[in-house]
Amino acid sequence: MISIPKLTLTSVQNSQVLSSNPYPKNEVIRLNQVWAGYDPKEPILEDINLTVHELDFLGLIGPNGGGKTTLIKVILGLLKPLKGEVKIMGRSVMQGRRYLGYVPQMLEFDRNFPIRVDEVVRMGRLGKRSLFQPYTKKDEEIVLQALEKVEMLELRNRPIGELSGGQRQRVYIARALASEPQILLLDEPTANVDPKMCNSIYELLLKLNEHITIVMITHDINTLSSYVKTIGCLNRRFHYHGKQQITPKLLEQTYRNMGEKG
Repeated sequence: MISIPKLTLTSVQNSQVLSSNPYPKNEVIRLNQVWAGYDPKEPILEDINLTVHELDFLGLIGPNGGGKTTLIKVILGLLKPLKGEVKIMGRSVMQGRRYLGYVPQMLEFDRNFPIRVDEVVRMGRLGKRSLFQPYTKKDEEIVLQALEKVEMLELRNRPIGELSGGQRQRVYIARALASEPQILLLDEPTANVDPKMCNSIYELLLKLNEHITIVMITHDINTLSSYVKTIGCLNRRFHYHGKQQITPKLLEQTYRNMGEKG
């Protein structure tokens, strides 16, 4: 039996208030009739049509196996669609992905590995330089600016293994920001984070959204409704993509209509 997240009345009320927030209408991501997967006979994504506008904050929800991470891989160019077209900033994925910053799901690692916070963030500059080219003064300035944006500048010399889950997630967001993206993609940014720290992560993203477009995968539906501007309900196909007019009936359709296949 598939568990359907509960949607509280508070979430519905919040969505009705925030859904009227205006934002620029320039397209930054467009998927047109995209089918994708690892086996042409069993696609994970079916006939996906999605448009993301400049400075949108899109929250993607749906069951495990519904294709949310697959969709992010398609946008990043890590998975070529079986058919359909993907545009980033009006360009092909190969040309447009330089505008993307990516924060993957946070995984556990060897906490004794000797790497500092600033060194992790500096990795975000790798795509901005030639192989074996040394980091420049500009690179270092951008790293410090990214750390300042996520309020981790004072801990830049701290080994990352000494940080809490929430602090590490801020560092990973800073690493993505160091690539100077116009669009930030996040896959479950509050997974494995102390519940007390989740709201601070969302508040950070809300602040970043003043200057950057955000697409975020999450299962935290009630909190999501307090921060995002639009919601996408994905289970192999889009059941809904638009403002925050999400209802229990829509959730039931998203989580039950097609099961957890894929």
